Formats: sequence, C-alpha cells, structure tokens
Amino acid sequence: MDQPEEQTHKTTETQSVELDPTFKIQVERLHRLMVYGRWMVVGILWISVGPLSLWGLRYPIGLLQDYFTWAAVRYGLYFNPVPAVGLSVCIGMTTAVLVWQSRNILFGLPHQEQRHLEQQVHRIRQQGPTHPLWKWVCQPSLNSKFDRKRH
Repeated sequence: MDQPEEQTHKTTETQSVELDPTFKIQVERLHRLMVYGRWMVVGILWISVGPLSLWGLRYPIGLLQDYFTWAAVRYGLYFNPVPAVGLSVCIGMTTAVLVWQSRNILFGLPHQEQRHLEQQVHRIRQQGPTHPLWKWVCQPSLNSKFDRKRH
C-alpha cells in the first residue's frame, strides 16, 4: 500500500521540522507569548473593570466592614448585579489563567495544545515577515536574550 506522494512529503517535512532545535525554541516563544498575552488581559481587566466594580460595591463593602455576614455579601452582590458581574469576570479570568498555567507547569503542555502551537509556528513561518507575530517568534535578534536565560 503506497501512500500518495504529497502525504509522504508532508510527514517527512513535519518529522524534520520537529527535530529542528530552532523550531522547538520558536514553539516555546509562541507559548511564552500566549502566557504573557493572557496575563495582560487579566491585568487590563483588573485595571479597568475591577475598580469600576469595586466602586459600584462601595456601599455594601462599607457595611461589610462594620457588620460582616455571608447574607450581607449575598445581598450586596444580588442588589448590585452589574458590579457583581464585573468583579466575577475579573476573578474568573484570573482563576482560569492561574489554573491553565499551573497545569502547564506541573503536567506539561497537553499533546493537542503542543500540536496546535506547532501548527501556528508553521503558519507564521509560511507567511514570513508579514505575519504580526513573526518578529516575536521567528526573529532571533529580539529573543536571543530570553532564550539564553532559559537554557
């Protein structure tokens, strides 16, 4: 059973790229960019939505400082739904990023996510310098300082 020529070429190309040490470094750079991007989103949420939500909850928070009960927390959030949703989004995104990054640190990247990062690096390499992430992932001059720290 012979495989079509295109499929054989494709599998040998992916095997040769997977053995390429610069490819692995580029995948690590892309993963690092994803981590930084997620934490930037969390930071922007806490800088923009967080203070507005806490400002909307300033009266219930003042009451809670004097008389803390779980019922007061519940009614403070229940009768101020917009600030409660804003605060929940901030807390939820922070928790999600913490759990995601902790899982990656403790157990490594899942195979599916690793494959997705490799496919993204392939697309970035194919598009070349016109891709927005090219200079962050593929150009060695910008990233050499960070690569030396890790190895």
